[in-house]
Amino acid sequence: MNIEDFFYKSTYLDMFVLKPLWIARGNWDLSWDSETKRYIVEEDSFGQEINDLISEIENTKPPKKYHDNEDILAEYVNQNLNWDIKKIKNRWEGAEYKSILEQGGFGDIDEKNLVSAATARIHTAIKFGQKHFDEMENGHMIILSNILSIILYHRFTQN
Repeated sequence: MNIEDFFYKSTYLDMFVLKPLWIARGNWDLSWDSETKRYIVEEDSFGQEINDLISEIENTKPPKKYHDNEDILAEYVNQNLNWDIKKIKNRWEGAEYKSILEQGGFGDIDEKNLVSAATARIHTAIKFGQKHFDEMENGHMIILSNILSIILYHRFTQN
């Protein structure tokens, strides 16, 4: 299965990934082109960026350990921003996880760890029978959505 199929005509991608970025680009409601298997690039949208990100994820080898790249981002926050966060079992505590990943992304050159984390989450979802973004377990969909939004946000603010 390819990654394009994972995002094919997603109902929730717009709402959970792009709508939080509406202040940057107002056109967050994308349309899918079934012929090209891509989102249609429209004025004031992240259509091109989401298409490019899907291609990048398609070409990224998933890491062996599921959370390693997210842990690297959290460690950056812990060490460089002096946040009082701790990993307890498999969870980072002391701050909202989305904020940890977002702030960690400022130290993530070319968003490599964020892209690897997204890739790992997608491949894990597919492995467990969730073959489409809209079919993901709710908690994992929210974290993946946050990661994708953070990547787009960091890339938008760098340009």
